[in-house]
Amino acid sequence: MRRLVTIFGGTGFIGKHLVPRLARLDYDIRIITRYPDAALPLTTQGRVGQILPRRADLRSDAAMTEAVAESSLVVNLVGILAEAKPGDFARLQGELPGRIGRGAAQAGVARVVHVSAIGADPSSDSAYARSKAAGEAALRDAFPSATILRPSIIFGPEDQFFNRFAGMAQLLPFMPVVCGRTRFQPVYVGDVADAIVAASQRGDVAGRGFELGGPRVASFRELMGYVLEVTHRRRRLVELPDGLVRLQARLGEYLPNPPLTRDQLAQLRRDNVVSPGAAGLPELGITPTPMEAVVPGYLARFRPGGGKRRVLPA
Repeated sequence: MRRLVTIFGGTGFIGKHLVPRLARLDYDIRIITRYPDAALPLTTQGRVGQILPRRADLRSDAAMTEAVAESSLVVNLVGILAEAKPGDFARLQGELPGRIGRGAAQAGVARVVHVSAIGADPSSDSAYARSKAAGEAALRDAFPSATILRPSIIFGPEDQFFNRFAGMAQLLPFMPVVCGRTRFQPVYVGDVADAIVAASQRGDVAGRGFELGGPRVASFRELMGYVLEVTHRRRRLVELPDGLVRLQARLGEYLPNPPLTRDQLAQLRRDNVVSPGAAGLPELGITPTPMEAVVPGYLARFRPGGGKRRVLPA
């Protein structure tokens, strides 16, 4: 068996941090993507020919078997926050993991690591969370020894959470708060990438699941206050009425990149933290990175003056 890893969704947020780590471990890396050109910047992270993008039909079991052929490790990072068209959650997050698992089993792959999400639940009000649970179950049926990682909200320089709200703080006279009491446990993208590497190397993770969270649990309101603190913005935190939020979410779904959907609102109503007693980063040998060590550095550009002049915090 070649020391080859096949990564589905490798051009996304996590993939950009995972690929260099696997390249340093001397894996040959095959990135399965609908848009191979998007993977070209990643090919510079290894030696010539070490990292290669490849197209595959994600709807075909035969294509999945071919895509993972000769691999010793398969990693699935495919995930979406909102549907571009109806059924995308079911197709990409509910059905695809099972198809990848069947392909990996057919091809004789040794290890499969799948990134799901805290909150995956077949009885959830959120289609996103239901599809994540369906994907885990389908993968377990096809490849029982797969390792499943469930992160909370992931932060890092390219994230769509802290960056988005810091941008809003630049433009709005107040900071909107939705479901302010809901708790989150943000986890650093580098720790998630390290967890995937650990799951690919360790002998005690087959068939297990891990919930990944950082060292701090904070409410949505507290996180918005933290964004204001590190961006040096003086803004009131304003809890938006439920009716207004539901209307905004409904209307926002007509936009190409909706700021909030009704499904995301359903997710926001439930805590997103590591379950009591669940195995997590420490069990994988990883010390969780605090937000305070990373977030201020990449949010500095949202400060008055673009972070180039000293401004006393509010």
